[in-house]
Amino acid sequence: MRSPEYGQAIRDMSDSWKITYKINHTENDFLDETLRPLFTQLFGKALDSHSHILPPCHIDFGHQVKIGKNVFINHNCTMMSAGGVEIGDDVQIGPQVTITTTNHDFTDRYTLICKPVRILNNVWIGAGVLILPGVTIGENAIVAGGAVVTKDVESNVVVGGNPARVLKRLD
Repeated sequence: MRSPEYGQAIRDMSDSWKITYKINHTENDFLDETLRPLFTQLFGKALDSHSHILPPCHIDFGHQVKIGKNVFINHNCTMMSAGGVEIGDDVQIGPQVTITTTNHDFTDRYTLICKPVRILNNVWIGAGVLILPGVTIGENAIVAGGAVVTKDVESNVVVGGNPARVLKRLD
């Protein structure tokens, strides 16, 4: 947070906040296309026509988020995305999910450490999940509601708990 890029980061974050404010204060009937241009502005590219994000949402670095095809993100999703968030195709994300890519250095709390979060194809994330920096969630995985995901999740498993652990393997 002390680097020369800090000023630009603040401007980028401010831009994202302004756009998410507009998104969160736009009437939405799910069939209305008034939100799509705002999401295009937030992400820097068009959201797939079969992908939907229900407001309110809170995304601090929109240009650091990549969302695939046929993605559904339920209301009250928070993305602290300075480190980058990649969401694959056919992903479902429940309400109240937090994805964070940032943390602070333990010895110098003014130093921000960013690690990307990757959610691969065909993942289902339940309500109230917290995904921490640097995590990759494998294809076809299911993250049970309320889980705290602190490390990578294998493909084809169900995880849950705090910290999340494998509960079941899928065929």
